[in-house]
Amino acid sequence: MICVEVKASRDYEIRIESGSLKKAGEYIGQVVAGRHAVIVTDSTVKELYLDTVEESLSRASFQTDSFVIPSGEKSKDAAHYIQLLEFLAEKTVTRSDVLVALGGGVVGDLTGFAAATFLRGVHFVQIPTTLLAAVDSSVGGKTAIDLQAGKNLAGCFYQPSLVLCDCETLKSLKPETFSEGMAEVIKYGAIADRKLWEKLRAPIWPQIEETVARCVEIKRDIVEQDEFDLGVRQYLNFGHTIGHSIEKNSGYEISHGRAVAIGMVLAAKLSVKQGEC
Repeated sequence: MICVEVKASRDYEIRIESGSLKKAGEYIGQVVAGRHAVIVTDSTVKELYLDTVEESLSRASFQTDSFVIPSGEKSKDAAHYIQLLEFLAEKTVTRSDVLVALGGGVVGDLTGFAAATFLRGVHFVQIPTTLLAAVDSSVGGKTAIDLQAGKNLAGCFYQPSLVLCDCETLKSLKPETFSEGMAEVIKYGAIADRKLWEKLRAPIWPQIEETVARCVEIKRDIVEQDEFDLGVRQYLNFGHTIGHSIEKNSGYEISHGRAVAIGMVLAAKLSVKQGEC
């Protein structure tokens, strides 16, 4: 296991360990007092990993409920947010209980925002199952939903209690989805680490856990300096300003990772034209 510690408004660990899905109950039980867990996932991840996480939580004496949204960015909206809050109320979730975000960035953002606002704050744990979520959206405490006017316009900063990254889940990704996550990995090399940039010329799978860990360390270091995105954390937005516009104007048919990749290229071309790159 590789463990990265984050010291923010809530301190927590990011544990990168193959096979950790089967240990989720044990690990979550170490950071929350309650024994009621609501797993939030999407229709794709449900078929792949929900049973494994439910069984692990049950072995650790958790009562579990699950809330499933359709896969895709369009589920990260106000309607699904309210549906999730109503579900938590119906299941009588308390502040000592925990929400578990099992999936990619959409699931993580939605779950985190619900956790931050239900009962004015309950514990939540991130279990990212995409490369993009593992290296970026599951870490740092940004939670949000999309509005009709644009992406991530309603949200808050709310740190998880734990992040569990099982890189075995990345093997189930479609090649294009994995490539979209690599856009965020490349971003970290571009903004912060020439050595990481050079290592990415080699095949990624033999170094996947180390690569995820290095990206998380970079984000950790930036978040600890600027948790609320008022200064240096804005470096993490490389490619995102243009990328978010591309996503919205495509009706979210163009994925986040692909849009960020396009945004990085365009931002770099603009910097060259301005003599800054």
